[in-house]
Amino acid sequence: MNIVKLEPIEQITLLDDGKFPNSLCPALLYRNVLDIPSLFPATHVKQLFARNDWTNSWDSGIFEYHHYHSTTHKVLGIYSGKTTLQLGGENGPKIKLQKGDVLVIPAGVAHRNLGNENDVGCVSAYPRGRSYDVNYGKPGERPGTDNNISKIPLPTRDPLFGGSKGLIKVWKP
Repeated sequence: MNIVKLEPIEQITLLDDGKFPNSLCPALLYRNVLDIPSLFPATHVKQLFARNDWTNSWDSGIFEYHHYHSTTHKVLGIYSGKTTLQLGGENGPKIKLQKGDVLVIPAGVAHRNLGNENDVGCVSAYPRGRSYDVNYGKPGERPGTDNNISKIPLPTRDPLFGGSKGLIKVWKP
């Protein structure tokens, strides 16, 4: 699979809203960066992420409810369709995603599909194949999830560009 181009990466910073921890690391949106083949598109996205050590991948839509992960960061590679995703909770920004886009979501950042779950086909993967959990912003999740997030190492490779570009340059300890 070819990476088409690297437009300026959109950085979306989402701070703790009291319900969702969100993150000091910005979510990173790479617009129209993937040249998606017509045959086996999900396989190609999975292979690209795996080359950069983002594994434990799966192929599906995006949940229609706010949720976040406290044990890992996440990447979404959109290989079909389009939708609007809300980040950070009920008052967070709404971003349009479509075929060819990639979104890196830091641990703790709430995300929700405002369309139908299967309006998009996407591959999700995690740095070094870390296991993920799912949290909903319910009372009692925190401070346990905050503690989990504080222990997650920064990725050593960007899911698209490895060790040279992208989140490696943006996310700092």
